[in-house]
Formats: sequence, C-alpha cells, structure tokens
Amino acid sequence: MKNRDNIIRYYKGTDNGALAARLIDLADSTDKGRPYAVSEFVSPGAVQIGETVSAHAATLVLRVNGGYEGAERVKLCFIRNDYEGSVDFGLTACRITWDARYRLLGHRDVLGALMSLGIDRGRFGDIIMHEDGAVILVDTKLLPYLQQNLGKIAMVSVTISEVPVASIPPRREKIKEIKTTVASLRLDAVVSSGFGISRTKAAEAIKGERVQVNWQPAKGASQEVGTGAVISLRGKGRMELAEVTGTSRKGRTGVLLRRYM
Repeated sequence: MKNRDNIIRYYKGTDNGALAARLIDLADSTDKGRPYAVSEFVSPGAVQIGETVSAHAATLVLRVNGGYEGAERVKLCFIRNDYEGSVDFGLTACRITWDARYRLLGHRDVLGALMSLGIDRGRFGDIIMHEDGAVILVDTKLLPYLQQNLGKIAMVSVTISEVPVASIPPRREKIKEIKTTVASLRLDAVVSSGFGISRTKAAEAIKGERVQVNWQPAKGASQEVGTGAVISLRGKGRMELAEVTGTSRKGRTGVLLRRYM
C-alpha cells in the first residue's frame, strides 16, 4: 500500500499505530491471491482505521460484522471488489448457562473467566448478559476449546452450547441525556459530571486506568475531549459527549452528554 507509512504515522499519534499496521497487512494480503481477509475482533474505534485503509486501496471494499445489529466488538473484512462469492467471518455464537439462583454473576465474571484461560481478547466479541447466562460471539475455532475447558465461572458450574447467530436480537440501549455545565472540557471534569462522581474520584479512576476515550486508555485527567468523544468508566458504562452547547455567564462550558444505560 502506497500510503502505508503515512497511515501508520497518523494513527501512531493515537496509540493505534500497531493496529493500523496489522490492518494494512491484512488488506495487502488480498493482493496475493486471497479474495478476502478477516481480522480478529476489534473495538469500535478500529472501524475508522479500517475505513481509512480501505479508502487508500482502490481494489478493496470493507465489510464489518459483529454477529448482530448494534455489536460493539466486530470483525473487519477487506474484500476484493471483483469477488462475488460468500464471505465467512469465522464467527459463532455460544450460550453459557448456569443455575438461575446465581444471578450475581456479571459481565466482569464472564470476561475474567475467559481471560484466565489465556484467551486473547481478539478471539471473542461482545458478551451479552442474561439472568441465567450469557451469549458470547467467538471465533468459530474457539468454541470446542471453550466447551472442553470452561466448566466454571466464579466457582459456579456452567454449560456451553452453540446457538444460531441469527437468533441474537438487535442491541437495545437506554440513553439518558444529561444537559449540564463543566468547568472545562478536561476529561476529569466531564467524567465527573457524566457519571455523577466527584472530580477527585474521576481523577483517581483515570489514574487507575479505568477510563477510556474512544476505546483507548485515557492519557490523563487533563486530557481535553471534544464533540463525539466516547468515554467509558469501568463499572459505570459509557457516554458520549454529544454537543458543546456554549458558555454560561459564569464562564462554564455547556455540554450535552448521552449516557448509555
């Protein structure tokens, strides 16, 4: 790819240089006889990188699939524009079930169990929680390993079975709009207002690496965020800085935040 170095240099500034290089290599592989090439599961922020790579490759188109409508973690597929066949994303849905009495099991427990098996985060996508279990989108080749090795989560026995990907309903998220003012667009100020915690606790969460901006680790409490920024706080969810509405008489910045519940 002609602009390889420029693309990598651009995304290196946002700590995504290595990911950009991997996606460029994946795209380039279609020029070596492959009709298409599929990535691992990536965060939503990687889609923009994939779009950039695709835009600089005249012979390729980009397709995205996370298994169901509204998926956050997805696979990217670079496809030759003259290829008319089907595309296998290598994506399977599996259901993990446990005794409904153990309703305290949550997303963090399931994620921790998968990571404790040494499974790379790129090999599975969204974890969709239910009262008596969870549905996980995984690499198709990973399913037999999970069935053989994941017998318990937080000491609770579980069973794993494959379910049709088409059976997963679209993501339905409740959105709470918050119109408020902040002292500035510093990350700690926005996190404090959006998640309803003190600015001190917001700064501590950022320092403790529990906050991400656009799915990347926050750089620091003083990091400025702008319109469209997606901010997540571990244990609290995520929100979007939807709009900067102006400046109040007291010099505070008005913002519209969308909190995803």
